[in-house]
Amino acid sequence: MASWSFLTNHARVLLCIAHDPAARLRDVAAGLGITERSAYAIVTDLAQAGYVIKQKDGRRNRYQIEAHLPLPEPGTREPAISEVLVLLLGNTGGGDGPPGLAAAARPGGAHGADVVATQPGAGQSMAGDEDPP
Repeated sequence: MASWSFLTNHARVLLCIAHDPAARLRDVAAGLGITERSAYAIVTDLAQAGYVIKQKDGRRNRYQIEAHLPLPEPGTREPAISEVLVLLLGNTGGGDGPPGLAAAARPGGAHGADVVATQPGAGQSMAGDEDPP
């Protein structure tokens, strides 16, 4: 049986970074079932495109998501990355969205937000919560 996903590995890595901006690439790769080399290449792609900013934090990297940038999808109204992350991460606290996203970066929030502020461990797990049919 073939395995497939609606989301690309780039989107899945971006979701992992939104969940934990201090995540090690080793952990991202293991969580997604890809190689560390693939995870590194994807983060490099996202950084070169301007969607992710890498910052050194001691011996590790910390990442910021540039939430105001539009998705690179032709034929769409080009929603901002923050809109997609709010949709995919879900509403976990009964407020406007996941607690890992700054209110200013949420759709309908304050204007001028440049990054999605995330907290380690915030949001839902990547695994589905539903039982199989």
